[in-house]
Amino acid sequence: MSLITVHFRSETLQLNVAVNVILPQPPLDSPGFARKLPVLWLLHGLSDDHTIWLRRTSIERYVEGYNLAVVMPAVDRSFYADMVRGNRYWSYVSSELPALMRAYFPLSDRREDNFAAGLSMGGYGAFKLALTYPDHYAAAASLSGALQRFSGNPPTDAPKEWLAELENMFGDLAQFAGSPNDIYGLAAKVARSSEPVPQLFAACGTEDFLYQDNLRFKAHAEQLGLPLTYEEGPGDHEWGLWDKYIQHVLAWLPLSV
Repeated sequence: MSLITVHFRSETLQLNVAVNVILPQPPLDSPGFARKLPVLWLLHGLSDDHTIWLRRTSIERYVEGYNLAVVMPAVDRSFYADMVRGNRYWSYVSSELPALMRAYFPLSDRREDNFAAGLSMGGYGAFKLALTYPDHYAAAASLSGALQRFSGNPPTDAPKEWLAELENMFGDLAQFAGSPNDIYGLAAKVARSSEPVPQLFAACGTEDFLYQDNLRFKAHAEQLGLPLTYEEGPGDHEWGLWDKYIQHVLAWLPLSV
């Protein structure tokens, strides 16, 4: 495997950014890859960055033998949104980043070759990518995903600082349901449409503070008839669990031969 860190300027963010990319190594007797590579867009959680999957899991070792590229960007504490008071991280990760990575590396743009996965905030981001663009992503996986839905009044038991941060990302939480950031609404839209439906995978520890939110999304997807593979087991919101489940995700991905 090859590990490459790319530093470049994002025109969307007006920032210099970095992305980590894992690529299979082409054979010495070949001028390149026989075909463009399938790619997993692997997303980080709220307090992390583009380095975290490499630092806390063995993703580089696990992906060996899959003939799969892995792209790991950084989006700050944006919840993969075009923030109301902040930067346009959704536009960056959903549009500019794929275009640039395909210009730099031999990455396929075919739907059947593109997958998203992430943990916590990144699990939400992965589902948001696949459910917003079901014609671009064949599958998405959420590990301990932040799969909350705000409907009506915002939660009264959340710390004021956290509610203020959410409002910086999304704006008025009373208007969240049905917005482009609402994965419940996006899931319902996909279920009603004639677009291809992405396969979904969700896993969560039973002691995780997000466990009930994951069960609620599971029930929602099942009610809609969406193809969701769900796993759970003992564990909290921690890297030991995610290191295990990212291996399950890789084995589950519908990679074409």
